[in-house]
Amino acid sequence: MVVSQALEHTVPLSDIRLPIRTLRASIVDVDGPASHSADSDQVTIGSAEGNDLVIHDPTVSRYHVELFRGPDGVRVVDCGSTNGTWIGNVRVQQAVVAPGAVLRLGKTTVRVSDGADATVEVPAEERLGELRGRSAVMRRLMAQVRRAAGSTASVLLWGESGTGKELIARAIAELGSRSAGPFVTVDCGALAPTLVASELFGHERGSFTGATERHIGAFERANGGTLFLDEIGELPAALQASLLGVIERQRFRRLGGRDEVSVSVRVVSATHRDLRAEVNTGSFRLDLFYRLAVVQLRVPPLRERRDDVPLLVEHFFRASGHAGDIEELFSPAALDMLAQHHWPGNVRELRNLVEATLAMGEAPAFEMGATAAIATDDPFAALVGLTYKDARRELLESFEKRYLETLMKRAAGNVSQAARVAAMDRSYLIELLRRHGVR
Repeated sequence: MVVSQALEHTVPLSDIRLPIRTLRASIVDVDGPASHSADSDQVTIGSAEGNDLVIHDPTVSRYHVELFRGPDGVRVVDCGSTNGTWIGNVRVQQAVVAPGAVLRLGKTTVRVSDGADATVEVPAEERLGELRGRSAVMRRLMAQVRRAAGSTASVLLWGESGTGKELIARAIAELGSRSAGPFVTVDCGALAPTLVASELFGHERGSFTGATERHIGAFERANGGTLFLDEIGELPAALQASLLGVIERQRFRRLGGRDEVSVSVRVVSATHRDLRAEVNTGSFRLDLFYRLAVVQLRVPPLRERRDDVPLLVEHFFRASGHAGDIEELFSPAALDMLAQHHWPGNVRELRNLVEATLAMGEAPAFEMGATAAIATDDPFAALVGLTYKDARRELLESFEKRYLETLMKRAAGNVSQAARVAAMDRSYLIELLRRHGVR
């Protein structure tokens, strides 16, 4: 189904109010009461403007920690901070704490407590364009997509591979004021670093070896519409300043060209990385992050929206044009089992499973259960369902981070010694350490 056709029938006639539990994060003065509080069900804390709770403390990272209010307590996620997030004498990367817990960020103490009861407005329908969801987290996301589409601000989508970020980008474009304009996609992670500038800005004939014809870049092709920059976290550092300039000025020169080209383009970008951690390590420009992430939308993994699995199975089943009874292949018991699977490949993996089931004409047969993919000694088990590109990237990043952590531990934190042990160039090792937040 084409998104533009679907949208004619998916804008809800009315919305519903969804109750949510909130949290309060408060800076605690050593000799006084709490101050500078932030109340929400999600709170970002750091020294950079744009956080929900801004802390003017040089020992606090620009994007230090994020808090999520859930049914079991408050989930604490450190954003790759320099000085860490501490609970007592324990440094945590991720943890679930009870209201009343005290966190130490650098030299600042923050108390987490219950916030006031609140409600949010969410769509009454279970679809928005090609998006499907009846879970509370997905209904909230669809409401955010509708609001984001109504503005002209840049949007950053972040979430795991296979969660549907491109579908969201298309929905934003189709619902917005630029719906009549082009929608152009550039996958920054699939291009060689030497080709990214040409793909974004274009080039003139003869501008470099192999440039036999003029090439019109993505910004020019997207004029009057939307440019979707997928995997923006893979953008080479040397091009980040150039991209920032084009987004701010809406003007650029093709490679090898002299004349400036003016465009009017809305930028929506996506990444599987936490760009806030990249900003903390210096591998992603803070000013470019500000420009791209005017609106930030987190796309949840499928394991956080298990209620949507039966709905998605039915959607993929019907979209295939299959005329049979869905229960012949997906019984209620099978759907319950699918909902408990870990889904490392997210919605893409589920879609592949439905398509394979239809192709074979028999019920899916694979080891189910929430721990099936992670309780094995096989490191490749969790990669089932990912594309080659995504699987390779996930495995490489996991290897690099674990290797660097072990290397630095053996070298007692001495970068020069670590470079000698690994037979690596010292400057390249420093770049990798920054990229993965290893110190």
